[in-house]
Amino acid sequence: PTSAQLSVVPHSGRFCYTLDNDLLTTEQRQFYEDNGYLLIKKLVSDEDIERFRKEFTRICKREVKPPGVMIMKDESLKSQFGQSEKVVNKVQDFQEDEELFRYCTLPEVLKYVECFTGPNIMAMHTMLINKLPDSDKQTFLHPMHQDLHYFPFRPASRIVCAWTAMERAHQDNGCLVVQPGTHKTALKPHGYPEWEGKTNKLFHGLLDEDEKIPKVHLVMEKGDTVFFHPLLIHGSGVNRTSGFRKSISCHFAGSECHYIDVKNTTQEHLEKEMEEMVRKKYNTTSVKLKDIWNFRARLVQGERINL
Repeated sequence: PTSAQLSVVPHSGRFCYTLDNDLLTTEQRQFYEDNGYLLIKKLVSDEDIERFRKEFTRICKREVKPPGVMIMKDESLKSQFGQSEKVVNKVQDFQEDEELFRYCTLPEVLKYVECFTGPNIMAMHTMLINKLPDSDKQTFLHPMHQDLHYFPFRPASRIVCAWTAMERAHQDNGCLVVQPGTHKTALKPHGYPEWEGKTNKLFHGLLDEDEKIPKVHLVMEKGDTVFFHPLLIHGSGVNRTSGFRKSISCHFAGSECHYIDVKNTTQEHLEKEMEEMVRKKYNTTSVKLKDIWNFRARLVQGERINL
C-alpha cells in the first residue's frame, strides 16, 4: 500500500491497537484503545536514567562522537555557554551510541513495546530531548503534531513510541500534551507554524489544528514512561522554568512493517527536507528517504523481516 492515509489493520476481537498479551490488563488495553496512549509509572530505574544523563553530557562536550548522531542546538547561546548541555536542545539518532541505545533494549521497556508491535521489534527513531528554557528570542515548544508524519513505513498500528521522563515533567517545564482519541483519525497535513523567527528545524505541526478537541497535560515523575500511537496528536508546552526538562524516547516498529512511497502524499515535502539535510551533513549527492531509515533502524528483539 502506498497511501499515507493507511492507518489501522484490524485484529481479531475488540482490540485494534494492541496484540493479545499476558502483561496488559483488559482495562489498560481498553484505555489505549480509547485514548491512544498508556502511562506506566516508575518503569525505568534512577540508575539507568543517571547513566543516560552522563552520556548526554559527554556528547554535548564532544567527549564522545557517535556516528550518525544529530545534535540540535540553540546557536544564539553558543557564545555564552560554548560546548555544553545549556545549548543542546536534542540529541537525535543515537542508535550508534551503545550507552544511550541501552534504553531501546531495556527488558522492562521491551515487554510493553511487544504488546503493540509483536515479538520482532525494530528501534526506528531515537531521541534524547533536553528542553531548554524558553526565551523571547527562541521557543522550544513543539507544535501539536502526529509522529506518523515523519515515518515512511506502515501499518501505524504496529508502531509505538516509548517516552521516559528523566526528571519530573509538568506544565511549567513543558510536559507532553496529548489529545486523547485522535489516534483514530487519519494522518493530517503538517508544516512549519507561522511563528516569526522561532521555528526549529523539522518541528512540523498540524496545519489545521482543531482547538475544540480537549488536551491532557501528562504530568510525569522521573522514570515514568508513556507509550503512544503514532497518529495521536501531541506536542509539548513552553518551558517557563530556568531548568532543563530531559526525556529519552524511541519509536519502535514491528519488523514486519513495510516502507511506503510518500510521493504525492502529505509527507512528500518532509521527504525532500530530510534528504536535503542529510546530503548537506554528509556532503553526498544522492540519498533516499528509505536509506536514511535503514541507517537509523536497529533490531532489538526477534527477527528482522521487512524493515
